[in-house]
Amino acid sequence: MACARVPLDEQQVTEPGPLGREHTLPALHPTRKEDRCFVPYKSPPEDGSPAEVEEFMEHAKFITEDLEWLLTLPHDKFWCQVVFDDSLQRCLDSYLHQAPRGLDLASLPSSPAVADMQRSVHRAVFLTFLRMATHKESKENFLTPAVFGEIIYENFLFDIPKILDLCVLFGKGNSQLLHKMLENIFTQQPSYYSDLDETVPTVLQVFDTILDKCGLHCEGATAMEPMKLNAHKQPTAMAMSQQDLVDLILYLCDSTTTIHAFLDIFPAACSSFHSHGFLSRLTSFYEAAVPELEKAVRKRNFDDKGLQQDLWKRLSHSCRKMVEMAHQLLHHTCLQPILEGGENMQTFADELLQHFTSFFT
Repeated sequence: MACARVPLDEQQVTEPGPLGREHTLPALHPTRKEDRCFVPYKSPPEDGSPAEVEEFMEHAKFITEDLEWLLTLPHDKFWCQVVFDDSLQRCLDSYLHQAPRGLDLASLPSSPAVADMQRSVHRAVFLTFLRMATHKESKENFLTPAVFGEIIYENFLFDIPKILDLCVLFGKGNSQLLHKMLENIFTQQPSYYSDLDETVPTVLQVFDTILDKCGLHCEGATAMEPMKLNAHKQPTAMAMSQQDLVDLILYLCDSTTTIHAFLDIFPAACSSFHSHGFLSRLTSFYEAAVPELEKAVRKRNFDDKGLQQDLWKRLSHSCRKMVEMAHQLLHHTCLQPILEGGENMQTFADELLQHFTSFFT
């Protein structure tokens, strides 16, 4: 067994070799990984056939049992599996990509068995990420903080897209735990702040994409691409195909919900968004896009009235999240420094007043 009070990354273990002779190797080593194939996640079928439901139940059962097995492993074996098992990372990534989000949960099958199985997978995935974000489990079981930061970063155990998905999927009911997770991840590996800073322009591009598809232009938008010669022929929200309108509102809803969840759980990220002028871009986007999208959802003819109601619900949800994002950014980047009475209070006060002035003009 590995010695106590020595970080895992410095521990050596003695194990039988292929010919029965003992040999010493690092405790964190690929040969210590167990042979286990983690299957990718598939979301519950919407009104699926019995065969589709059975397939989901079988897949979900495999994932739950495998992750529960993983979580029972001792510290050293857990980290060997996490670092060196590619199938585990593919399984976790598939859940982050495919798992139903908040507003999607209403459309899931009403089968209690399916709902219970989905909850079991959800819990097992969250506990796995929680343990992966913990560099010290006890006095005996821990990683050197700097090495932990290197491991999670170099092996892509966490990255900004994954962190955003974690917030939107697990934020409800787990916000404090998630906050501690992210705080530890960003503290032990400051490179994530640089990655976040590089990600914000991509987030802003979401607004430009939606405006472009609606044939609109947002004041302050970045000229990421040269203006197309046929730009004036682009369809409006009223004239685009119904499927394009549906896709656009789903895209807006998913994007705003995800960004809001991240800023809500990890307010320290507000400064990165603020430094890119996110608030002014958000308000300009809201003023330009929301009236057009509301008009399209209200006045277009929908054969399926249920679809129209769902789009209105998602658009209204997006609007609420954008307003709450504005509140978050104002509070953490302007109001809080004023309330704390630190330096440059007048600068923060002037900026706050400038934002309020722009809201009313």
